[in-house]
Amino acid sequence: MATVIMHAVVSVDGFIADENDDVGPLFDWYFNGDVPIFEEAGEETHATFRIGERSHEYVSSLWGSIGATIQGRHLFDLTNGWDAQPPAGSRVVAVCAGNVGGQALALGLVDVVAMDVVPVVFGTGKRYFGPVDSQHLLEDPDVVIQGDRVVHLRYRTRR
Repeated sequence: MATVIMHAVVSVDGFIADENDDVGPLFDWYFNGDVPIFEEAGEETHATFRIGERSHEYVSSLWGSIGATIQGRHLFDLTNGWDAQPPAGSRVVAVCAGNVGGQALALGLVDVVAMDVVPVVFGTGKRYFGPVDSQHLLEDPDVVIQGDRVVHLRYRTRR
């Protein structure tokens, strides 16, 4: 059975965008390094993403393991459907954070919560877990990687 990972870049106060869907500096770390996320010969997908060395192994393995991405219509429209080239591979089902991800978590469908935490405080905006209406326990993080202007965290969900 596929592993379901809820994932997004998030501010330290739990927001994936501000009230106007602006991600501000949340994605700056995708462009502040020297290493392309995918380095295979001829690989052009996401060629503009150049991250730091400490983030590379984690991000490239996560993105390379994704077989399907589940997201709401709002994010689909904002990303122009990833120009029909989402981060993809096989085995993992990625659920985007926000309202859809929060619903999947509430239904017990999420196996892992992955957060790329950026040192910025928004104060208000679009919440990582969407409108949470109940408590959900996570295990201790099994991945903690300090990158350049980002900390990568992964938590297994407690069932």
